[in-house]
Amino acid sequence: MTRLLLIGPPGAGKGTQAERLALAFNVPAISTGDIFRYNVTNNTPLGLEVKSFMDAGAYVPDSLTNAIVADRLKEADAASGFLLDGYPRTTDQVAELDRLLVAEGTQLDVVVLITADTDEVVARLLKRAAEQGRADDTAEVIRHRLDVYAEQTAPLIDVYSTRGVVVTIDGLGAVEAVTDRILAALAERGLRASTTTL
Repeated sequence: MTRLLLIGPPGAGKGTQAERLALAFNVPAISTGDIFRYNVTNNTPLGLEVKSFMDAGAYVPDSLTNAIVADRLKEADAASGFLLDGYPRTTDQVAELDRLLVAEGTQLDVVVLITADTDEVVARLLKRAAEQGRADDTAEVIRHRLDVYAEQTAPLIDVYSTRGVVVTIDGLGAVEAVTDRILAALAERGLRASTTTL
């Protein structure tokens, strides 16, 4: 069983690496952002609730996010492991995730911290906004999201560092190179991919 968490600022490449790592370790990549966007696109009641927060560049409230993640972790494909991308984002969400995992007699194996230069992150997100037509990725909103990340999410790194489970990875460079760095760091922690064909 492999239980991973990816942390990093918006635009650091977490989503791309989550997909590749999920394939390598044969576990589901659970992205709260993807779940939210699916519901927004399909105009579900959850989607309408989430859209107001996303349009403002704000995070969805913990209570809503916690409930969504708890339900997702109960699905059959997550029984043998998972990779979390975008959750937890706050120390309160860390406490809720701890509670969920303790109830199952498990814990996170490794927290992968992907770092990236702020200007590079902004450039990446503006490029993605242009390619995908994402209304939530304006320059102003991006910088606000980075501020919110620094304020709310960065403290998680301290929490997990005290537990000795954090590996820090440079997120700049070719996608394949970043994946190789992550796989090497995880192998040093005793987590070996079930496939290296990505």
